[in-house]
Parts: sequence; structure tokens; C-alpha cells
Amino acid sequence: MKALVIAGGAPQAALVKELKSRGYTVLLVDRNDKAVAVKYADKFYPISTLDVDEIRKVAVNEKVDFVISVCADQVLLVVAQVCEELELPCYIDYQTAKNVSSKEYMKRIFVENNVPTSKYIVVAEFDAEKIRDMQYPLIVKPVDSYSSRGVKRVENIDELKDAFQTAVKISRTKTAIIEEYVDGDEFSVDIYVENGIVHVLCIRVLDKIPEMDGFVICRGRYPAPISDEMILNIKNVAQKIATSFGLKDTPMLIQMKVNEDKISVIEFCARTGGGIKYRLLPKVSGFDVVKAVVDLTCGEKPHVKEFNYNRYVIDEFLYCKSGIIDHYEGFEELLEEGVVSDYDIYKPIGYEFGNISCSGDRAAYFSVEADSFAELEKKHRLAGEKVKIIDAKGEDLIRHDIIRFIK
Repeated sequence: MKALVIAGGAPQAALVKELKSRGYTVLLVDRNDKAVAVKYADKFYPISTLDVDEIRKVAVNEKVDFVISVCADQVLLVVAQVCEELELPCYIDYQTAKNVSSKEYMKRIFVENNVPTSKYIVVAEFDAEKIRDMQYPLIVKPVDSYSSRGVKRVENIDELKDAFQTAVKISRTKTAIIEEYVDGDEFSVDIYVENGIVHVLCIRVLDKIPEMDGFVICRGRYPAPISDEMILNIKNVAQKIATSFGLKDTPMLIQMKVNEDKISVIEFCARTGGGIKYRLLPKVSGFDVVKAVVDLTCGEKPHVKEFNYNRYVIDEFLYCKSGIIDHYEGFEELLEEGVVSDYDIYKPIGYEFGNISCSGDRAAYFSVEADSFAELEKKHRLAGEKVKIIDAKGEDLIRHDIIRFIK
């Protein structure tokens, strides 16, 4: 049995390991031959994860049983297309994958089905008249980007013009969404849809780098400090989304703003959350979504069971000022001492940092968990002080000013 995995990040490394534990020979496609998952795969192809023709060719030549990935928006679309063309199993059909990958289509379905979302327009050419009735601040973003690339908050027409030009350059369809900014805390909501019914796996708060005009995530906090009533409201909104898009058995990730009793959905996708969610979700929900995606692809139906997790978790994403990495310090010691429960290094030795522009600029991350806020704060502070990314001159490159504890 052969499986072709698309993309080679840490979540896909977990996917490769899961497949191999089930007896599959695993082939991997990624443009980066130093990607984390490469060393775990049986065979590697240095191909872009978005190159449909080349991926199809590999799938045919290798006679794979299926093509699969996790935790990646645009890659999911590629997987669904290749599987449909080759009549291979996939948990989502190509048209649905296409629908949930398009922010333009998504916003339209939200409005048609009364899913709470911000006022918006979709444009390929800038026209000030089209935003005449919209209120600043506005958010500008490409219709088909990820990792916060090209997402900007603007306060006036001049900033809007500049942000629009950037967004359409990044967009593969040269199209941007302009929408009204909604105040409130940003929540990341992980869902599993089982037989059309949503199950909330995890709700956490996302903190952004404060001084930036973009929306670069620097921290995730679990659990979100909300009432049972708000959890029910979030679940009802999630159900409305799943029903509106015809989702039956799939993971789902929703980004939303919550302000007191009001919800405004930013966007969603029919996949597991990226980054470290492949680690976080089994811990806090007892449900392994990576395994679930494999089960679905193999024709099995995963089942979500009741699970209680009463600890607090902070995932801190580390960013750096300009410089070149010579070495990392403190991470392994903190893990051995039990201060951090997990960590990952994202950038190799010799990597040169420039300006921070998107979540892809993360250098590393660490996770702390505790039974109380007091213990959580102590661990978080200690970890934030001890981790270092050193350049050749012995200077610490980490932006420690971004690391802060929020109750």
C-alpha cells in the first residue's frame, strides 16, 4: 500500500508517521528538501505542493492508493483535485474544497445563510466608489492567501490603495477582499463534523503582535475565557456553517471575532488547524484529527467521544529582529526541567531574518501548561526569559518584548 503526502511540515511529519504505523509506504512531495517530514518518508519528490500536474504524474507513476495532507488550505484543494481526477479516495470532493478555499465564495455563502460576518466587497480593480458606504478601519486581504500574507488593517484611503495593491499582487487570481474591521478577541475554533453534526474540540484566543498593521499571531491561549452560553452560540454558528456548505464528515477550523455576546466569523476551512494544532487537539479534546483524516480516507468513520481537559495552555510563537541564526539556547533544558511541555524549531542555523510580515516568519515556539493561572504565569515567564536565538556576535535575536502573559 502506498500513500502520497503533500507538504512536509511538522503536521505532515505526524501524518507520515501515522501512515507508516499502519503499514503504508509513504511518498512525500515538498519543494523544500530540508522539510521536517522528509526524513520520515520512504521516498521524496522535490516538487511544489501546488503543482497539480507534477503531483498527478507522481501519483500515476507510483500507483499510489491515495493522496493526502493535513493542516494546509491550498494543499487540500490540490489533494482533492488530484484524487478526483484519478478516482482515488479523499474525505472532501474537489468542488467543496474549491468552495471552502475561496474567501469570496465563503463570504457570499455566509451572507446568504445568515452566518454573522463583517460587511465586505470583492474587487480586482480599485474603485473608491465601491467602499463609499463602508466604515474605517478596513481590512484588506487576498482572496486566496494563507498565513496572514497580505492582510492589512487600514485607516484611510491612501493606506487602502497601498494595501490593495499588495493584496492583488499576492493573490493568484489578482483579487482582494475589503471588509469592515470588527473589534473583539479573535478566537480559533477547531471542529470535527461527524455525520453533519459539529463537535467543538477546542476554542482558544489568538493574540497578535501588537504594533503591526498586519495580523501576525504570536500566541494561542487555551481555554478561551468565555461562558457556557457563548460556547453554545459558537457551536450554533459552526453548525450553520457546516450545514450551509454541505459538510458531512470533516475537520473544520473557524476564525472569528467575539465581542461580549456578538460573534463575527472571519473565515473557515475544512481542515485541521495548522501550526501546533496536531499536538494540541489530542491533548485538550482526546480526538486526534490527523488519525481521523487517515481513517476518513481509508473509508472509516471516526467518532468524537466526551472528554474533559481542565488545564491551561499557552503556545508562544517566537519572532526575531534582523540577523542570522548561529545557534539556539534554552529550549531542550526547559523541556527537561518540565517548564515547557513542547517546543519546535522552525528556522535552520544560518537562516537570515528580515522584517516580520506573516506567521511564516516564526523562528520557533514553546508550549507551557499548568493547573492554575499562577503556575502558568510562572512557567511562561521563565520560558520567555530563558529561550534564546543567538547570532555569530553572541546577540539574542528573539523579540522578547512580544512575549507577555495575558490573563
